[in-house]
Amino acid sequence: MRVLVTGGAGFIGSAVVRHLVLEKGYEVLNVDKLTYAGTLTSVKNVETNPFYRFLQADICDGQAISAAISSFRPDRIMHLAAESHVDRSITGARDFVETNVLGTFTMLECARAYWQSLEPAGKEAFRFLHVSTDEVYGSLSEDGLFEETTPYDPSSPYSASKAASDHLAKAWTRTYGMPIVVSNCSNNYGPFHFPEKLIPLMIISALEGKPLPVYGNGVNIRDWLFVEDHARALDIIAERGRIGETYNVGGRNERRNIDVVKRICTLMDELHPAGKPHESLITYVQDRPGHDARYAIDATKLENELGWKAQENFDTGIEKTVKWYLENEWWWGPLRQNYDGSRLGLLKTVTQK
Repeated sequence: MRVLVTGGAGFIGSAVVRHLVLEKGYEVLNVDKLTYAGTLTSVKNVETNPFYRFLQADICDGQAISAAISSFRPDRIMHLAAESHVDRSITGARDFVETNVLGTFTMLECARAYWQSLEPAGKEAFRFLHVSTDEVYGSLSEDGLFEETTPYDPSSPYSASKAASDHLAKAWTRTYGMPIVVSNCSNNYGPFHFPEKLIPLMIISALEGKPLPVYGNGVNIRDWLFVEDHARALDIIAERGRIGETYNVGGRNERRNIDVVKRICTLMDELHPAGKPHESLITYVQDRPGHDARYAIDATKLENELGWKAQENFDTGIEKTVKWYLENEWWWGPLRQNYDGSRLGLLKTVTQK
């Protein structure tokens, strides 16, 4: 099995690459632009594996992508490359539109040209998995769950760009008959998570004795999914998912943001005691513009139809995650030099003269 993975030096992408190479024994071509959030240290344990190869390329570069697909001749393409940080999208939306929308368009067109060139058996076996987010659905009230049929209602430039890319992927199946499957996941966490995201930011800031910034009153709810569980789900969806279908991937681990931070503080008190409880570092800050109140995924379709089950609950996964960051400063230390934990996504106030 040959699988081309875009964004394989990023957080979720690197987990997919490690899973495919080490657990499945697949040949993998990792295509990544290596932006600020992509680092080859995340795939260090497969870099010398004969089943692994890497290409630095931009998914918006159609010539480079076409050449990569033609030479590698994948059985599957798993498209994860994306700009993904909501805060960055608030003040830099263009990058999100270019990468997530135009980049996905380029991937779809290059993959379509390759797929159409295959013999009937190869064309029948080929699959393209487009990986997306639950944020395309917008915000939930206190009740209910996101289902695959939930109408799209994105709130941020990030989620709007992902919604657009989802629609493109589904349109390429309906218009051209391409064998495409779409997945939408809840918030991921785990090893190799870029330090600007909530959980790694809290762990590293607590380790350094810095303030732990919590947006608003901290009651926004997210459904947390351990990244290695997600990688297994994506492999299963790419292998057995029905063409033209969407599969939601969630961990059934709803937590308020403040409760996530407090759980991290408790673990830090146990594993890395400081002079005073780490909860004393919690600081409430100005809320994010357009901050969705609640996300929660209904993964019943994936669980019942394809037999996937999350192996980690939040308590086991967060303990593994905190321990990993405490033991692996070699990975996050250099990244922290480029991102010091300062607030992103704040809108500048415009004054009238």
